[in-house]
Amino acid sequence: MRGQGRGAASSGCAATARRLASGPHQLTVAGLTRRYLLAVPDGPGPHPVLLNLHGLGSNAAEQAAYSRLSQVGPSRGYIVITPQSAPGRLAWTLPHTAGPDDTAYLAALLDEVERHQCAQPGREFAAGLSYGAGLAASLVCALDGRLSGVAAVAGIPIAQPCAHPVPTTIVAFHGTADRLVPYDGGHPEPGGDLRHLAALIVLPPVEQTMDAWAAAQRCSSPATSHPLRRVRLRLWTSCPRGATLRLYTVDGGGHTWPGPIEVPRLGDTARDLDASRLILDAFDRAPTR
Repeated sequence: MRGQGRGAASSGCAATARRLASGPHQLTVAGLTRRYLLAVPDGPGPHPVLLNLHGLGSNAAEQAAYSRLSQVGPSRGYIVITPQSAPGRLAWTLPHTAGPDDTAYLAALLDEVERHQCAQPGREFAAGLSYGAGLAASLVCALDGRLSGVAAVAGIPIAQPCAHPVPTTIVAFHGTADRLVPYDGGHPEPGGDLRHLAALIVLPPVEQTMDAWAAAQRCSSPATSHPLRRVRLRLWTSCPRGATLRLYTVDGGGHTWPGPIEVPRLGDTARDLDASRLILDAFDRAPTR
């Protein structure tokens, strides 16, 4: 099965384990009841596990539908968990910021799925859109190397690397015409009630952020290619412990998830670039912890 590595099987693989089925579930962590969607592949496993994190103001159902990871992930052998941010909140709490401890919640959620599904603990991943992308990237450090890889769509500058991250595969996608998370850095440009908050935030450029991750992980200079007419790929393959970094830059792309689904209010979508497939391709090749 693609995506399956050398990691030991979880306790959820035991014949006596109570299995969680695909569908909506709840988990109480630190006194808060949290909701999540689960999509389970066919076959006995053990299966790699993927967290799928929604963006600011969105929710688990929208993220599952827009990213399509809840469909294509299980077809590739992945257990896909699409969590919901805390009740009454528009977004996740990044590590070391005020609010519900979402890092602890996501760690507990991985533990829960390992207990009740036939998971492969050495092959755990996270992907996200926008603010969820920032959280996914921050988990490289916050979960202290637990994740084998992360994917950040339209949000890699939201979280900067720690000083000495465990080498981890990272794949990022970003459009040059993204106004919510500007490619060249600066203030986000959301509409409505969030505009006054955006004036307080200055984001670094996308390429600077990826260079920072490469430096922190001790990766040497990237190779550059153009897999599609308006897509540029920067690829670092010389990172320690078999990790790789990838940045797909979409010329004219908006604050969007590349693939077949368009959301016009978010800008242009590169429909010929299948981010979900490329994320899973990168995760398939990521070394097992």
